[in-house]
Formats: sequence, C-alpha cells, structure tokens
Amino acid sequence: MLPVGYVMGIRSDRRLCEEVHLKLAYRWFCRLDLTTPVPDHPTFSKNRHGRFPDSDLLRHLIDTVVAGCLAEGLASGQRLAADASIIQASVNRQNSTPKADWQPDSINPEDALRAVREYRETLDDAAFGAASTAEPKLTSHSDPVSQWTGAHGGTAYFAYSTN
Repeated sequence: MLPVGYVMGIRSDRRLCEEVHLKLAYRWFCRLDLTTPVPDHPTFSKNRHGRFPDSDLLRHLIDTVVAGCLAEGLASGQRLAADASIIQASVNRQNSTPKADWQPDSINPEDALRAVREYRETLDDAAFGAASTAEPKLTSHSDPVSQWTGAHGGTAYFAYSTN
C-alpha cells in the first residue's frame, strides 16, 4: 500500500486505507480482492513506524522500476530533473530569531520525537541533497528546520521545500 500512497501523494495513513478500500485499481495493485479486508489505519501505522522503520523495501522497489525503464529505453539515465514544492510551515514569524542571535545549542535534540530526529538526520545527510550551505535570515523557535522564504514573490514566510 505504501507505493500507492507515495505515487498518489496520499500522506495520511488513515486516508490511504480509505482510498485502498474504495478504489478497485488500488485494491488490484495491492493484491486485495473485494472480500479481503484492508488493514486498519492504526495497525498500518504501527507496522510502518514501529516494526519496519529501517526497511529497504521502498528503495528496492524504486531501483527495480528505474532499472526496468532503462532496460526498455524509457529513460536514458543521463539526466535527472526534480521540481520542488513549497509547503508553508505552521510557524509564527513573531516567534523567530535573526540569524546573528540564534543559539542552536539551546535546543536539546534528544527532546524531539523519534520521527523528528530521523527527519532531521536525513536533512543533514548530504547524500539526499537536502543539506544546504545557505545561511537562514531568520530561524523559528518552534521549528528551526523550516526556512524563511519569499519564493512566490509575495510576503515572505516560513516553509519547507519538498520534492
């Protein structure tokens, strides 16, 4: 079910389970017939985040699809294009600090939830291309990972860049 969620942009486990329950194409892809029950969303979430957090299955699936596209001539493997989307962060601008006054040592990373720690470790990994050398103009107290941006040409705000 995870590939359906990733490809179709369904981020919520609850919504993913509902969509797979309702759409025959998703059921077919997941090899669920009409009488097979779709997993409950709490069970699905617990398995994904609790039992299989380090699973390499999705990477293997993507590698297999890319290899198939290369073998069939659908892709050359010479170029890669990616487009980023800007997602506005739920952060108050008044609760931010200018770069010169920001003290990152005042935050204890161990106080964050496991999912937040894993996400921040991924952001710092240069192999993912997300590590940025740009210095932020402002840093949010409640969400230091969000970036101050004026990308859309309007009023600047805190946001995330995602692919």
